[in-house]
Amino acid sequence: MELILKVYGGWRYLMDDLSDPRTKEWPLMSSPFPTIAISLSYAYFVKVLGPRLMENRKPFQLRQVLIVYNAIQVAFSTWLFYEACMAGWMTHYSFRCQPVDYSRSPQAMRMASGCWWYFFSKFTEFFDTLFFVMRKRYDQVSTLHVIHHGIMPVSVWWGVKFIPGGHSSFFGLLNTFVHIIMYSYYMLAAMGPKVQKYLWWKKYLTLLQMVQFVLVMVHAFQLLIWNDCKYPAAFAYFIGAHAVMFYFLFSNFYKRAYTSRQAKKDKEDKLLLANGNLESEPNKNLEAHPTQTSGYQTTSPNGKTSFYQAVGKTVEDSYSTTRHRVYIGSVNN
Repeated sequence: MELILKVYGGWRYLMDDLSDPRTKEWPLMSSPFPTIAISLSYAYFVKVLGPRLMENRKPFQLRQVLIVYNAIQVAFSTWLFYEACMAGWMTHYSFRCQPVDYSRSPQAMRMASGCWWYFFSKFTEFFDTLFFVMRKRYDQVSTLHVIHHGIMPVSVWWGVKFIPGGHSSFFGLLNTFVHIIMYSYYMLAAMGPKVQKYLWWKKYLTLLQMVQFVLVMVHAFQLLIWNDCKYPAAFAYFIGAHAVMFYFLFSNFYKRAYTSRQAKKDKEDKLLLANGNLESEPNKNLEAHPTQTSGYQTTSPNGKTSFYQAVGKTVEDSYSTTRHRVYIGSVNN
């Protein structure tokens, strides 16, 4: 019992005496456990409960919903980025070492408020995954995706509770800027094939994410060398460690999604060229017959039919319109 009382007393000291009193009464700030519970519920729903509920249902068609949702996210991210700039990073903050202003001055409160709204934005991003589940795009609900979205609210909570501003808020500055571009891409991609064909830059979003994490690492770990502003270094290292983890997760995804995939595609294209079966032409190993519906049908020696199907590829892979993917998935519906 004495040990329990000591642990509880230490916990109350941490939460009540060492935290920022300005954010203590703000929503979800009294304890980390509600945020942890929400994040765990999110992970359970998108990986277990959601797929069960959708098992005997048809995928939802959410094109208009996706356009509106992503437009709202673009506007929200733009406002958060603007607040971070005006509250410090483009006015008086130092990129070398920046302490937290715990006063109740308008500028300090503006930064603290912006940090809370950034924390809130991590919950709105859960809808990315919920829409995947509703559209039965379970392949997009990857481990990377769920970890990235599920861990962020819990991580940001500690910053708002103890250090709403200062050195570590640099991550929020970069992250909101990246999200402006990212959600703009998703909004445009949701508009359909007429717009999707211009989105050739999809893979560079992942590269942008990786650059973001490198900049956060450099900015956070520089305090190992020189911390003249007496910033709580543990929080900077915490942010830096997150950046390292996400960098390698995104790097691994990039290699699998683009480098390895491109190498495999080049190998297949060489094989198709050697066999005289280019994707731009009907399969030359199949006999052609006219049809009433499509105008052109091919029949293989075994009697099965296919439309312009290249050897070694499905019809969808050979002649789909656009299949745009970034780390959280495609938006073809």
